[in-house]
Amino acid sequence: MVQSLAELGARLASRAPVVGTESGRQAAVAAVLRERDPALGPEVLLIRRAERAGDPWSGHMAFPGGRREPNDADLLATALRETREEVGLDLASHARLLGRLDDVDAVARGQRVGMVIAPYVFALHADAPLAPGADEVAEALWTPVLPLYRGESRTTYPYTHGTVRYDLPAHRVGDRIVWGLTYHMLESLFRIARNP
Repeated sequence: MVQSLAELGARLASRAPVVGTESGRQAAVAAVLRERDPALGPEVLLIRRAERAGDPWSGHMAFPGGRREPNDADLLATALRETREEVGLDLASHARLLGRLDDVDAVARGQRVGMVIAPYVFALHADAPLAPGADEVAEALWTPVLPLYRGESRTTYPYTHGTVRYDLPAHRVGDRIVWGLTYHMLESLFRIARNP
């Protein structure tokens, strides 16, 4: 296990992330970490997406992020813009980029949707208030990383696709469930933290 966010940043910088080659739609998210109390370890920022008809990720726990827009210079710019729009956090001023995780193929309702998501990891260096955008984000919260990392919050999420029920791996955060794409991104981050 890494001892600090600086060490995590060094591990992220020493590896080449697997970058998606799909030529379809692109998106990016920001896994934002902060260190508050050294005894308790870092916290990670999660959002609960607003309930919206037609949104396959409606109501899900997630990292701030979204689709790349034509004016975004690159996917890092997408992660910065989306985080500012969704939770009012200016990562360019309040955080340092630690690195990028492997890209993830977006899946909704058990099907690939032709979109690749680039997860970027940031360390917050200056505390800043969160201002969730009500139209996209129902809530934003900080949660300790160590219970997730150690598997203390591990659970399953019952998901039915067609007539088949699956018990998908997940983390419990209070009364919320983190599953699917965000769960897999967290696990990717934890693998890097565990393995030098």
